Amino acid sequence: MAASGERAESSVRKRRVGSRRTETETDSAVSGGKPLLSLQPGTFWLTRIVLLRSVAFIYFVAFSVAYNQNKQLIGEHGLMPCKSYLRSVKRYVGGKIGMAAMAYTPSVLWFLDWSDMDANLDGIALLGMALSGFVLVMGMANMVIMLTLWVLYHSLVNVIDDLLIVCAGWESQLLETGFLAIFLCPVWTLSQVPRRCPPSLICIWTFRWLIVRIMLGAGLIKIRGDKCWRDLTCMDYHYETQPVPNPMSYYMHRSPWWFHRFETLSNHFVELIVPFFTFLGRRMCMVNGAIQILFQVVLIVSGNLSFLNWLTIVPSLACFDDASLGFLFRSGAGAKKAVLEIQSEDVAGRTPAPTKGMLIRRVVNISLGILIGYLSIPVLMNLLSSRQVMNTSFDPLRIVNTYGAFGSITKERTEVIFQGTLSPDPKDPEALWEEYQFMCKPGDVYRRPCLLSPYHYRLDWLMWFAAFQTYEQSEWVIHIAGRLLSNDSTVLSLLDHNPFQGRDPPRWVRGEHFRYRFSQPGSASAAQGKWWLRKRIGAYFPPVNLEGLRGYFQSRNWPHPHIQQNRK
Repeated sequence: MAASGERAESSVRKRRVGSRRTETETDSAVSGGKPLLSLQPGTFWLTRIVLLRSVAFIYFVAFSVAYNQNKQLIGEHGLMPCKSYLRSVKRYVGGKIGMAAMAYTPSVLWFLDWSDMDANLDGIALLGMALSGFVLVMGMANMVIMLTLWVLYHSLVNVIDDLLIVCAGWESQLLETGFLAIFLCPVWTLSQVPRRCPPSLICIWTFRWLIVRIMLGAGLIKIRGDKCWRDLTCMDYHYETQPVPNPMSYYMHRSPWWFHRFETLSNHFVELIVPFFTFLGRRMCMVNGAIQILFQVVLIVSGNLSFLNWLTIVPSLACFDDASLGFLFRSGAGAKKAVLEIQSEDVAGRTPAPTKGMLIRRVVNISLGILIGYLSIPVLMNLLSSRQVMNTSFDPLRIVNTYGAFGSITKERTEVIFQGTLSPDPKDPEALWEEYQFMCKPGDVYRRPCLLSPYHYRLDWLMWFAAFQTYEQSEWVIHIAGRLLSNDSTVLSLLDHNPFQGRDPPRWVRGEHFRYRFSQPGSASAAQGKWWLRKRIGAYFPPVNLEGLRGYFQSRNWPHPHIQQNRK
């Protein structure tokens, strides 16, 4: 009995000693004896790295599109030369390049030598690709780099959007996202974890506010727009009639009717309900971020919507803090190790006293919050208005914008098909009309829909819009026809197939209007290799030749095309 009591007493003493040791170890860790072993919630050092890399990726794609296509669209010999546009703006504001011109069209092109506009456009795009590539690879940036990227892309967007009104939604969204990314960074320092420039919670919330506005704008414009969003039938048409379908669109279009109803209901839930999760605490905010990212991934898989959906993922990432994003980084090294050390110092109460620069930065962050709040007033009024407009900017710098997509859904797909012939008489029933093929938009019924996102072809998108209108409303269509008649290499570089390659250019070019629909999987047409079925609606524009277009071109101050010889 005595021995048993001694053993029990000894056991109690050991437990007490062990308890005291545990308390001592905990106190030691808190006082800086040991670093934390896992990331704690509430900080955004790693979130900043992920956000910067994501924004840099979108910038890189956008500048790549600009480098490969802007010369053909707005260059010296492009469809709508930006030099002519800038000259007209200059005349409009009084003939001087000053604040009025910059306010009307903010662009560094005003200050460059216009004698070689192609070199200017290429230089801006290449510099943008270089800077965004650096940020993407290194995962670090400063305000100078991010501001430069924003100014460069502004310079291109403000010119091309005014000349070729298309894609303004995602262009403005990138500019707003890029503007917010400037304030994620230190002014000069290049470091993934700059200790004296912690990520601002205000800046993180501006990203969260952006995703809330994007989704609510998209959801409300649908509910107020096309009736098919209210009767849940829009997805019966969307995959077939969206601007540039991909191979998955072909199969998803044939989903059962109940699945399309589920898709539409899910869309409303994600766009109109889930955004409010942002304001319900850390966990619900992360739920919102995860759902929005998953939603955008589904959209990426089911269509070629440029980098729009990739870009929309970016502000959703701000819903996650370091503790939730730690799995993306290697343990025990690099940024993750640095963040653990910072958090350990904070827990131990050894946070460095704020420097004068850090205090100034806090003022800047507060000013950013006030600016975004002030510029959000007309955007909120627009969201609440029964006359809501989408993809609109209320300030010339596009800092805070309205967004929305597919407020109305086309129920039938129509396409404009360019055809050329060598026949001297376009009315000859024996004339052989041969078709031009664009890079990605439907044309040849045997060609599989392309898989392109996040890249995109601007001209293909323009042709989608042109199919809803007449050629009188889209005069640049006739400009393309004239360039094809002259075998113009600039415009032909935007096309996938020139039927007159290595031959004389066509004598006549015409535009034909067709109605397209997907073939039925497993049908005889599909077995023949047809992805599309089409039926002619009529002429989009009549046959034209170079001589007949001379007056048309002169009246619009377009240079008359000259025939260029094909290279074999």
